[in-house]
Amino acid sequence: MAVAVDASGRRKNVQENLTSSRSERDTDEIVVVGGSAAGLYTASALARGGRSVRVLESKSGFDPDPRTLIVTDQFRNQLGASAGASVLNEIRRFELFTDGRSAQIALSKPDLIIERAKLIPALAQGAQAAGAKVSFQSRFINVSPNCRGLHLEVESAGRREELHAACVIGADGATSRVARTAGWPPIETVPLVQAIVRLPKDCPLDTTRVWFVPDDTPYFYWLIPESPERAALGIIGEGPDTAKRLARFLEKKNMEPLEWQGAQIPFYRRWIPVKKRVGNGEVYLVGDAAAQVKVTTVGGIVTGFRGALGVAQSILRNGRSSELKTLRRELDTHRLIRRTMHHFRQKDYSQLVDLLNLSTCDTLSEITRDESFRLLWNVLRRQPRLALLGFRGLLLGKNVASRPASS
Repeated sequence: MAVAVDASGRRKNVQENLTSSRSERDTDEIVVVGGSAAGLYTASALARGGRSVRVLESKSGFDPDPRTLIVTDQFRNQLGASAGASVLNEIRRFELFTDGRSAQIALSKPDLIIERAKLIPALAQGAQAAGAKVSFQSRFINVSPNCRGLHLEVESAGRREELHAACVIGADGATSRVARTAGWPPIETVPLVQAIVRLPKDCPLDTTRVWFVPDDTPYFYWLIPESPERAALGIIGEGPDTAKRLARFLEKKNMEPLEWQGAQIPFYRRWIPVKKRVGNGEVYLVGDAAAQVKVTTVGGIVTGFRGALGVAQSILRNGRSSELKTLRRELDTHRLIRRTMHHFRQKDYSQLVDLLNLSTCDTLSEITRDESFRLLWNVLRRQPRLALLGFRGLLLGKNVASRPASS
């Protein structure tokens, strides 16, 4: 009888140890909420670093809406050989237009036209190959502290489920539910609208066109060729009439929209701390959830990858990451440039194009917009009058902000 009890006791202890070990492994797991580009990039980096990672994706698969994007050559450096899966075209020249004036900038390293609908599945494949697990139809509900880390409420295929994790990474976009439940303030966004059109016969396949029309938008219109037949013509705007302005511009240029694309893009006003302590666990934000977007052009792929790498490094290296510091300087520099140009009038853009002399164009050719601090310093060094133009833009912005609102 004593032997039987002893054996039963040993079996019970073994089962308790297995349960305890499984619970500890589950608690050590890192949960990434959102199968975004930045989220999948983070999951891949953490899995390659030896961590257990689970990605929660609310949809039934990785089938994102199409959107044509333009990125710098740094995209290739970040993704390596896998970058080619989403590249549609290469851009070697920019043409800038405003008020009858124009300027050309040749690129020493080509920009890349990529398709988001191809990028996301490629990133997902890379993350899973590195060891990350993906749970589809899993909608994040809430996060709260528990005795070991974090407790997550998830709706999985219509059923409520509880998960436990050492940390949670919010990669669920500008309206991030993770950010909201963990206590971050909401992020301001701006509308991006673009139409897929037939590539005009007079537009070379390797050339992006940019029009500065301050009466329509404080940003610009763009035309980016994605193939010999098609291009994306778009606008970043302010307010609900952005799509109407684009429609008028299309009519002016005698272009017919073949399809429409759009998104709400985060507007970076200041650095958003990417980490919060919640009980004994940690919550992070990456990509659009942390407004890691260049506010000059509202491009967020390269900067989102940098934020993702910074968060992965911080987790793997116990808080140490130089990438987040350099990213903050990058985003703050873009914010300074945006503040300078945001209230430009037509005469300011005309002067800007006139000032793009040969030496300045050389700088813009050699240094990409993802090296904004170096770019800004070299442009001002070669063309000091641009500093005066920028200072005037800052003063104009202050004057506009200080005017009383009309009743």
